[in-house]
Amino acid sequence: MSKAIQDSPFIIKDWYIPAIVINSTYEICYWSGYFKEYFEQGKKKALSNYEWLFLDDNRLATASFNDQSYLFLTAATMDNGDTLMIGCATSFLIQQQVRVTELEKINRSLDATIENSYDGIYITDQKGITLYTNSAIERITGIPKEYYLGKSVDQLIKRGILNSSVTHKVVKQRRTVSVVQENYAGKETLITGSPVFNNEGDVEQVVTNIRDLSDLNELMRELMKVNELNHHYKQEIEKLRKITSHDGVVFVSEKMKMIYEVADRISDIDVTVLILGETGVGKDVLARHIFSTSVRSKKGEFIKINCGAIPEDLLESELFGYEGGAFTGANQKGKQGMFELAEGGVLFLDEIGELPLQLQVKLLRAIQDREIQRIGGTKPKKIDVRIIAATNRNLVEMVKTGDFREDLYYRLNVIPITIPPLRERRDDILALLDLFLAKANEQYHFNKTLELSLKEYFYQHNWPGNVRELINIVERLVVLTDKSLLSISDLPVEYKPTHQYQISKTMTLKECVEKAEREVLERAVKTYQTTYEMAEALDSSQATIVRKLKKYKLKKE
Repeated sequence: MSKAIQDSPFIIKDWYIPAIVINSTYEICYWSGYFKEYFEQGKKKALSNYEWLFLDDNRLATASFNDQSYLFLTAATMDNGDTLMIGCATSFLIQQQVRVTELEKINRSLDATIENSYDGIYITDQKGITLYTNSAIERITGIPKEYYLGKSVDQLIKRGILNSSVTHKVVKQRRTVSVVQENYAGKETLITGSPVFNNEGDVEQVVTNIRDLSDLNELMRELMKVNELNHHYKQEIEKLRKITSHDGVVFVSEKMKMIYEVADRISDIDVTVLILGETGVGKDVLARHIFSTSVRSKKGEFIKINCGAIPEDLLESELFGYEGGAFTGANQKGKQGMFELAEGGVLFLDEIGELPLQLQVKLLRAIQDREIQRIGGTKPKKIDVRIIAATNRNLVEMVKTGDFREDLYYRLNVIPITIPPLRERRDDILALLDLFLAKANEQYHFNKTLELSLKEYFYQHNWPGNVRELINIVERLVVLTDKSLLSISDLPVEYKPTHQYQISKTMTLKECVEKAEREVLERAVKTYQTTYEMAEALDSSQATIVRKLKKYKLKKE
């Protein structure tokens, strides 16, 4: 015991902790300032009658003062035999016990969370000594977690278990650090270390998260497959979205996609459009698409007139109308022409190349002045009509030969759009084929399908009649064939392939292949203009086509 207490036990009166000095009969001789308000000199005898409970060879004792229980610990024995005892209120101990219980619960929860983490958790001190790790590290590295405890990261690097230490980098840079490296088991891992700072701001510990990237990479590969499949489905959906509500059209090919993009851009711009292309390519479908996507579809009609299908002497009255009694047999009330019927909408002049020269002048005036005059009329009438014209003829050559007015040509040719024939956009053939087959099945109440060989035939056929011809042959096959699965043998005579491969018993396989190859190239020479087009159609390179043509002595005329 210190000399100060030996000399003067009254020093404890300045202590503000539970402390007492008792004699050999357990009477309280002195007490600390903590008990000042409880003890008075006159109460010694009453206190001496208190029953003490001593534990652990008189080192521990319990007592109660004013309904408050205390636990005392023997601190020192004085020279006179008195004992200094220092204690604490049991209520405080209970509070501490409750707090310890709560901390133990939180600690168990944290241990369970870390232990059940799918990623490896690796905790070290600032020197890199392993303090804790979880079971996931065994799955990732193949090494029991107990092996790591107490070992430094430098030892693990030296033994080849780690390539480099993220712990040292975190301590040095005082921030979170991530590295990707291959571990001892040959797995690619993402290692992320994060610093834990003490009250002084120094790095006290480093918590490292180890993630096995092999599973993540596998998921990434699966995701890429799903994305590719999704992209494929999106492409298919996009193809279906390109089907219009007017007679049906599919523009899978880039050429048609560009055409319809142009059509969409100009749909609300009131300029004259000239649609060019062979018979049956879908010029009227494009014209209707321009109308249906424009604001004019809400305030006017789409009026179509075929300039080549109406007799020349009636065409003028059909276009411009006539007043009552204008000519013999005319309606006495007069009649509106196509221009008046298309007021606010679109007038589609199909086969404009067939328009007679004398009517070309009147049409030019109507387009320029935006007014018409009925046959037999005396006053012009203002019109609000957008003109879309179409033809399968070469208007430039007609201008040169004088069969078509040059000034009218330039009035019509403000926005020229050329629709390529079906043979130049073969990507559209199978999509159109599926569309027309579905429509024919629905219309005629069938459920017919096509053999792959027949689809291949349709794909390779040149279709001089274009889309109109394709619609025609599909309907014929659906209606006239009894079988549910249609094949090449069901084609009409004029469509059946004429080439037959005559194979003799003496021909070798190589000779048969060369014979077939030569016939394919002969058809390609007749169909396509250049070797580049041939190569694209046959899914080959231009150099190979040139070499094969030379081999079989085939030339373009």
